[in-house]
Amino acid sequence: DQSGKSGRFPLFLAVKGEGGLRKALKWLAVLLLIVMIGAGATGFYVYTSMLPVEAKEQPVKITIEPGTGTAHIAKLLENQGLIKNSFLFVSYLKWKSEGSRFQAGTYEMQPGITYDEIIAKLNSGDVVKAEMIRFTIPEGFTVKQMADKLAEEGLVDQAVFLKLAKDAAGLNDELLSQIPTDERLTYRLEGYLFPETYELKKGSNEQDIIARMLQETRTRIDKIPDFEQKLQARSLTFNELMTIASLVEREVVVDRERPLVAGVIYNRLKDGMKLEIDATVQYVLDKPKERLLNADLRSVDSPYNTYLYEGLPPGPIAAPSLKSIEAALEPKASDYLFYVTKKDGSGEHLFAKTYKEHLKNIETSKAMANQ
Repeated sequence: DQSGKSGRFPLFLAVKGEGGLRKALKWLAVLLLIVMIGAGATGFYVYTSMLPVEAKEQPVKITIEPGTGTAHIAKLLENQGLIKNSFLFVSYLKWKSEGSRFQAGTYEMQPGITYDEIIAKLNSGDVVKAEMIRFTIPEGFTVKQMADKLAEEGLVDQAVFLKLAKDAAGLNDELLSQIPTDERLTYRLEGYLFPETYELKKGSNEQDIIARMLQETRTRIDKIPDFEQKLQARSLTFNELMTIASLVEREVVVDRERPLVAGVIYNRLKDGMKLEIDATVQYVLDKPKERLLNADLRSVDSPYNTYLYEGLPPGPIAAPSLKSIEAALEPKASDYLFYVTKKDGSGEHLFAKTYKEHLKNIETSKAMANQ
């Protein structure tokens, strides 16, 4: 009957539906198991891939150029065996909001360090210190003496250094605009290579060294308070100031006398007197003499010879110290026109206002030598 048929049909569907559900649940369970196994395997892979690589004693160097992105940095780290997976490292950086403060440079890292240790190193810029060269230029050295010293230390080719000091070819320091190109100059950069102890990267050439020394001169000058105003007040060019400073440097040993000797130079220039400074003659000689004779003072025909020519030499005769530059900028006012070195080993001077007093001081100085 119709009712019987209609009663069995739902039962048939129910039985059939229960079997399909059981199968579906089995497949779902299998699928979930596969997903869990896959997720576990993936998690295990990710975990192990983010662990540090095998520790090694030999450090690895990597160089990060300016502007390098995190993806490229990660690849460098992977290629050098410092991490296992660059993609995971980049993902870790994104998760930790890191990577924007990485600094360029050459780094040395030990295989076996963690992600966080790598990140900290790159953030701090803990780069490998470059091998350095170190040299000292004493105050009062001439360009020739500098070249000799640096050549002896194996840092420069003497001829290349002197040529560069003579023509300044290839240098672009702003200080050069204030240094004349006078043909009378023995070396254009004489007096402008600051006497100091320097450290430069190993492999620095003559141009690197001279450029650094020029930069130091400019830096020191810039630190003198009201330098430009003081220079203008003296009605001097920068070259004239540095020339006077170099004369003071070669003439004075005792610091407190520097402004006084500078004052004597200004007084003689004002009165139209020849400066008659022995150091200017020594500068011209191939080999400086322990004692200059009158014949030397008068026979050396050079614009640097202040016994023959009035006024200042065409340029500095040595590298002045900061104290000599400051003395030339602010000399001590006096009526002195002469000075002579005491021959008592003190390095001090006797000062005089007149030539007669000067002659007396010379005799006094000679007497000191005999005491």
